[in-house]
Amino acid sequence: MTRFILDGAEVEAKDGETIWQVSKRLGTTLPHLCHTDRSGFEPEGNCRACVVEIKGERALAASCRRRPTAGMVVETANGRVDKARRMVFELLLADHASPDPDSAFLGWAGAVGVKASRFASTTAPAAPDTSHPAMAVRLDACIHCTLCLRACREVQVNDVIGMSGRGGESRITFDFAQSMGASSCVGCGECVQACPTGALLPAAGPVRAERSVDSLCPYCGVGCQVTYHVRGDAIVAATGRDGLANHERLCVKGRFGFDYSRHPQRLTTPLVRKEGAPKEPIDPADPFSHFRPATWDEALDIAAAGLKRLPRTALAGLGSAKGSNEEAYLFQKLVRTGFGSNNVDHCTRLCHASSVAALLEGIGSGAVTAPIAEVANAEVIVLIGANPSANHPVAASFIKNAVKRGARLVILDPRGQALTRFASHHLRFNNGTDVALLNAMLHVIVAEELYDKDFVAARTTGFAELAVHLQAYSPDSMAPLCGIDAGTIRAVARLYARAGSAMILWGMGVSQHSHGTDNSRCLIALAMLCGQVGRKGSGLHPLRGQNNVQGASDSGLIPMMLPDYGRVGTPAVRGRFEAGWGQDLDPAPGLTVVEMMNAAQAGIIRGMYVEGENPAMSDPDLAHAREALAGLDHLVVQDIFLTETAMLADVVLPASAFFEKTGTFTNTDRHVQMGRQVLDPPGKARPDLWIIAEMGKRLGLAWSYDGPRAVFDEMRGLMDSLAGITWERLEKEGGITYPAGKAILFDESFPTGDGKARLVPASGLVPAESPDAEYPFLLSTGRVLEHWHTGSMTRRSDVLDRLQGVPAVNISPADMARLGLAEGAMVRIESRRGRVEAVAAADSRLSPGALFMPFCFTEAAANLLTNPVLDPVAKIPELKVSAVRLSPAGK
Repeated sequence: MTRFILDGAEVEAKDGETIWQVSKRLGTTLPHLCHTDRSGFEPEGNCRACVVEIKGERALAASCRRRPTAGMVVETANGRVDKARRMVFELLLADHASPDPDSAFLGWAGAVGVKASRFASTTAPAAPDTSHPAMAVRLDACIHCTLCLRACREVQVNDVIGMSGRGGESRITFDFAQSMGASSCVGCGECVQACPTGALLPAAGPVRAERSVDSLCPYCGVGCQVTYHVRGDAIVAATGRDGLANHERLCVKGRFGFDYSRHPQRLTTPLVRKEGAPKEPIDPADPFSHFRPATWDEALDIAAAGLKRLPRTALAGLGSAKGSNEEAYLFQKLVRTGFGSNNVDHCTRLCHASSVAALLEGIGSGAVTAPIAEVANAEVIVLIGANPSANHPVAASFIKNAVKRGARLVILDPRGQALTRFASHHLRFNNGTDVALLNAMLHVIVAEELYDKDFVAARTTGFAELAVHLQAYSPDSMAPLCGIDAGTIRAVARLYARAGSAMILWGMGVSQHSHGTDNSRCLIALAMLCGQVGRKGSGLHPLRGQNNVQGASDSGLIPMMLPDYGRVGTPAVRGRFEAGWGQDLDPAPGLTVVEMMNAAQAGIIRGMYVEGENPAMSDPDLAHAREALAGLDHLVVQDIFLTETAMLADVVLPASAFFEKTGTFTNTDRHVQMGRQVLDPPGKARPDLWIIAEMGKRLGLAWSYDGPRAVFDEMRGLMDSLAGITWERLEKEGGITYPAGKAILFDESFPTGDGKARLVPASGLVPAESPDAEYPFLLSTGRVLEHWHTGSMTRRSDVLDRLQGVPAVNISPADMARLGLAEGAMVRIESRRGRVEAVAAADSRLSPGALFMPFCFTEAAANLLTNPVLDPVAKIPELKVSAVRLSPAGK
């Protein structure tokens, strides 16, 4: 603490605080334009709006930069200070034409007593730049505070915004003086949130909200906290809040992708299939022609009756990772107690099932060992099979921040990405050869005795067996297979092993393989051999894809596990839930989602209840999946749009969008957060929880839940992970990390039988399908920045679909030239399972022979091509590797 005099009173400054921060903490926020106390911004002191007088000093000091010293005497307001501030605002007002009368700049001008300027403008008016679908640029309102530049350069580290010119010709520019729409801007809107004048603002103009609600982002697993600004019955803007996962940052989806909830295609009344109406072919041009509207009672009665007519072994349910923890819990409870089986699954089967299987096997826990934020404390960050800049953009910004502070980033991925320019090493190995590369790295660490001998001896088992196994995986022998030279493999292995702290983050490029569990086993072994777990800057982190895939898995939407990952076949685990639910449970594991489709096609599964999932777009080998769904005796779909799956349903139940419900959600960091209702559901649409409960009653369950809080309280009583978390605490604190608020886990032991981690040898070397003469290309699927999952939400967001509305296949320039393909030409992509047509897009990040397609476009559904072969342990399909051929469309 530093004692000094502030406006006549003795006060104390905390270590590192500036005069501006002390003043704000004590209740007085000084005028500021170039300064913000948001995370990631360093004070500049260039606007001079926050100046104060310090006794004994001739010049006024910028309070945002100046730190007090013992005995310092500071006045934040007096004749000299007030005059200086008014002059600053007068000079700025002379060249300012504000499009926003409620801007922070005009608010501060009024606060210091300046309503107009006596000075004439010295600059010519600038034409507005409206080239970007999400944001508008009004440089005639710019005061050169550089907050936008720092937001782009220091916070998000996108380096799009700069300052060009000199003196009076200085101006904010995008890339090389391009329009914002033509620049490399990724649309995160950080500059808009930072701008104090309205020079950068939403494309629709200044926000005129009537109320605001604090909630969460509905998209990826990062779990950003958001404030939604509402006018009438619509969200008009979103701003980031200071949550643990985002510290006010957002990406283009979180900031501008909220309008889907009021899209004209929203389901607003229950639908029942007309008698005799066929389920095939799907007709997107007129999808409602096969349905008639119904009342809720009629629709629910028909839905439940159709399921009750079938034997329990013929029923299955698919829940949703987009819904709340309470919805996931109640849905799996409905299947287990209402259907009488464990045939319940959700999208984790298609994303991180293999990661969870390997983590449970190796360390006894399926969740991350440390939050993304720990990259700030890591010396080395290993990123494999993930593209955070597109899939987890806010997480990517923290990785970039860490690199700028000195961390070494190592990327292991067959495809280049935006983070490549920040990496010290990018190993573009051959797709599907993860185990060969990782085992070669492990070989180096063991052979050169770089492993942490004390940690391995005290906290792991299986080292001797692993060491013997790795003898066959020298870098020299694996280099021809994985495509990375032996010297580079050794260098990266040594870099990781010698790091004082290191994080491993991975995505579906690791998990979506027929040997995905083996891939994850290698990563676990890498961390365990080097003791990189249980302390700051270290850990294992599978980046979760959907907003609540962690919570949905925790809550039991898994066919072989009850809530909190207890196996259904374990009597003690099952007994706990039988006592809590008052009903005997099936001890046999249920079917996974792909197994459900196979069983449906075989006539074993005859009825399904699908809540918030779209397997007719997300499953591999879509022709097979759609045929299976269409062949069911009874299909009930609960969703917010008539998705490709809902088009095949017998009953469609209109549900609530994310913004229309209250509930808890668990992000990729194990942080349980409160999502709050922002809007009412449109028309006759109802909250998902209400629909599930009503279905339960009609299936004979004596349920009487009074909203999500009652469900959460039941969960707390049966799930140890939530035992210390109350609804009241979540409402007050916004979010709590489990278990017991602990962000970094396993500092002393692992939740295994002996408290030790298990090292498991991995052998899967090649994908199930490789290129050949007939299908010479290797296709990988995934997501793009502007869209999410199957596109049911983002394709109905005006801004997002205008930013990226054309289905494309990414092709290496060398392959484009060899095949004589022009940019934008229509091409046909064919696999052994199907064909699609898309626009050709040159992508220098791809190696010759490799293709990439997003799976969000229904008009070019990439999963018509993908391979349904399963990982034998996790039952996850090999979505990342499919042999295909490429040709011009029409030939």
